[in-house]
Amino acid sequence: MSHPPDAKRRENTRVRSRHAPYRDLSIVFEGWSEDIPVRAPDVSPQGMFINTSRYFSEGSVIKVRFRLTRSRYEVIARGEVRYCLPGVGIGLEFVEISPQAQRAIEEDLAAIDALPSPPT
Repeated sequence: MSHPPDAKRRENTRVRSRHAPYRDLSIVFEGWSEDIPVRAPDVSPQGMFINTSRYFSEGSVIKVRFRLTRSRYEVIARGEVRYCLPGVGIGLEFVEISPQAQRAIEEDLAAIDALPSPPT
């Protein structure tokens, strides 16, 4: 069983905060033709974490498709499973994604980061 890097180390290596600025996420496990129920709590230009109860082995190739909420840009990418938390989800690194899609993700995340924080 694979585990993600410890949270403290991962927190220090992220370029920016994570958000879920998209909708209509679908994934296809290459070689399978069934729908896979998923929820994705965050995305970055380099990859995403996807909540799913399905087990995927490290190195599995997944095709993802989602639409960014702010720009409505449709992202289509292939990713490789870097780690799997059985019953929780997978860490996916994009291995094929257009520069335009990466830029659209960066711009949507920057727009969200620029929003004022809600009062506490």
